[in-house]
Amino acid sequence: MSSTGGAGTGYNCGMKTEEILSSIDAEIAVLKQVRAILTGTEAADGRSPKAGGKRRKRKKMSAEARAKIAAAQKKRWAAISKKKA
Repeated sequence: MSSTGGAGTGYNCGMKTEEILSSIDAEIAVLKQVRAILTGTEAADGRSPKAGGKRRKRKKMSAEARAKIAAAQKKRWAAISKKKA
């Protein structure tokens, strides 16, 4: 058998190796895109969160704001425990 894969070998039907590899790479790219869509790792517009997708920065809460939230939650818990008692 010839290593070039000429007619009759059944391996590449006369296509050059570069064409076969290019075709395989294109198919892999399509399959990766479909997989990303199905697993939800790609945005609807085709942008991947890891590859160029914009992420929002986390907003930092001040210590004062955290203290107010904690105080309000403690007040709610106190009201609930007062009703139970």
